Amino acid sequence: MKYFNIKLLSLFSFALLFIACEYDGIDPITEVDPGPDQGAPEVTINAPLEGNTIKVLEEVSSIDIKFKVEDDIEVANIEVMVDGNVIATMSDFKDYRIVIEELVYDNIANGDHTVTVKATDLEGNVTTKTVNFSKEPPYTPKFDNEYLYMPFDGDYVDLMTLRSAEVTGDLSFAGESFLGSNAYTGSPDSYINIPFDGSVGSEFTASFWYKVSGDPSRAGILVAGADQNRTQGFRLFREGSAAEQRLKLNVGTGTGEVWNDGGTLDPEKDEWVHVAFTVTSEETVIYLDGNPVNTGNMAGSSIDWTGVESLTIGSGGETFSYWDHKYDSSDIDELRIFDAALSQEEIQGLINASSETLKLSFDGSYQDAASNREVTVVGNPGFAGESVEGSNAYAGAEGSYLTMPSEGLLSPTFSATFWYKVNASPDRAGIIVIGPEDTDNPNEQNNRTSGFRFFRENGAEGFQRFKLNVGDGTADTWVDGGTAADVANDAGWVHIAFTISSSAATVYINGEVVKESAFSGIDWTGTDLVSIMSGAPRFTQWGHLSDSSYMDELTFYNKVLTKEEIEANMAMAQ
Repeated sequence: MKYFNIKLLSLFSFALLFIACEYDGIDPITEVDPGPDQGAPEVTINAPLEGNTIKVLEEVSSIDIKFKVEDDIEVANIEVMVDGNVIATMSDFKDYRIVIEELVYDNIANGDHTVTVKATDLEGNVTTKTVNFSKEPPYTPKFDNEYLYMPFDGDYVDLMTLRSAEVTGDLSFAGESFLGSNAYTGSPDSYINIPFDGSVGSEFTASFWYKVSGDPSRAGILVAGADQNRTQGFRLFREGSAAEQRLKLNVGTGTGEVWNDGGTLDPEKDEWVHVAFTVTSEETVIYLDGNPVNTGNMAGSSIDWTGVESLTIGSGGETFSYWDHKYDSSDIDELRIFDAALSQEEIQGLINASSETLKLSFDGSYQDAASNREVTVVGNPGFAGESVEGSNAYAGAEGSYLTMPSEGLLSPTFSATFWYKVNASPDRAGIIVIGPEDTDNPNEQNNRTSGFRFFRENGAEGFQRFKLNVGDGTADTWVDGGTAADVANDAGWVHIAFTISSSAATVYINGEVVKESAFSGIDWTGTDLVSIMSGAPRFTQWGHLSDSSYMDELTFYNKVLTKEEIEANMAMAQ
C-alpha cells in the first residue's frame, strides 16, 4: 500500500511540474504562421548533369536521377519525367519544404535524352527544370579508319561492333597491361575467334602492344585463314628460341602466297613492344616500335579473302596449327585493325596516343576519354562556364572532388599535365593524389611511403606554391620548388605538369622546370584510389582538402614526357 501511494505522489508531482511549465510559457511545439507564398518552388537536378554522357557496353542501361526541391511554404507534388514520359509522381514528403530524392530509371538506349523535374506548391505555383544527357556506345573511334578495337580490359569484346569473341580452351587475363586495366594472355590449347570476313578491304593495318614469350618456341599470333593452303587471308606468327623470337607474316593472294620474314624480339627483356603490319597490293610492311623492319613484295596482287570468316587471336587456330604454330603464351594489348594502310607517321601517332592512360576534358561531364574509366563524384563539384580547350572546365567546391580506381594508371614511369586557374581560398588544397590508406591514422591520413601527392599551399603574399611528394616504398622525396613554383592568385590559366622516372621527379609550370629532385623510383603499394581536386581521403592530416580552383584537360601518361612534349601539349590549347 505504501508503494502504491508513493507512485501516486510521483505522478501527481510530475503533473504539477508539467502544468507549471505551461504557466511559465514553455511550449514544445509552437505553430508559426508561414506568411504569404513568395513564389514557385526551386528545383535543382544533381544527376544527371547537363551534357552528361553514358558509355557502357549494354545497349540499354540505367541512370541515377538525383534532385532537390525547395519551397517557402509547402511542396504539394513532384513529377519526374524521362524524355517527356512520367516515370514517378510524389506527394507524401517527410519534409514538406525541402525534398531530396533519388531514383533509378532502367530503360536508357543510345541517343539523346532529357530528365525533367516538375514541382508544384500548395498555391499551384509550378517550376519545371530539364537537363539534357546522352547515351553513346562504349567507344568512340579515336583514329581514322578504325575497323576493330579490342582493349582486353577483362573481356574479349570488339568495341567497334560490340561483338564478343568465341573462347576456345581455358583463358585468363594477364593481370597487367600496357594500357587500361588488363591484357590478353595465352595458355595451352587456348585462343579466341572473332568474326572477320575480309570486309576490311584489300589494304589494311593491324596494330597491337606485345610482350613476347619464348615458350612455346613458335606460335600463331593473328590468323585469318580459309583453309590450310595459305592462299587466302593472312598469318602473323613467331618462331625462334627463349633468347630470340622472329615475327613473320604470310599473305594469301588467291593463287599464291607472299612471305615477310619480319624482325626479332628478345623475350628475356620482358617488355612491351608495339607491333604493326600493313598490307597493300604493292607490299607488306612489318613495324616494331614504329620502325619498319622488313617488307614483302605483293607485286600488284591483292590479298584474297575468299572463305575467310574469323580472326584467330593467340594461336594458329584451325587453319594454321601445323608447323607447331599453336597457342601463344605472350601478352597482347590494345589490338586495333584499320581499313587502310597507315603510314609510318600514323603508326607512330598510335604509339604516342597509347601513352595516354586518363583523359578528362570536363566538357560538361567527367567522362574519361582514354579508357572509359568509371569516375565517382563526391559532393557537388560543378563546371566553370569557361575553359582553355573545349566547352567547359572543372570547378571545385567545398567537400567535393573526383575519385576512381587506380587500376591501369600505375606504371614505373608517370606524367600528368593539366591547365589550372587557382582559387586561393582555401589557402591549401590537394590537387591530385594517388596514395595508400594510412591504417594507423584513420582520421588524419598521411602515409607518404608510396604513390604521390601533388598539392598547393600558401606561399608568399598573393601566391600559391605547388609541391610534389613521392614515395619509393620506404621513404618519401619532396619536390618543393620554393618561390620558383609560386603562382600568383590572379595569374589566370597556367599549364602544370609533373613527371616521375626511375631517377628523378620534376615539376613544370608553363613549360619550364621549377624543381627537380633525385628519386630512386616510385612504389605503388596500396595505391588503389585516385583523388582529383582534393587530398581526401588519403592525404588529409595537413588540411589538404578540396580545391575550389578550376581544372581543364587533365591527362595521365605511362611515360616520362620530355620538355618538348610538355610544350607541345601547351601549344595544342593556344
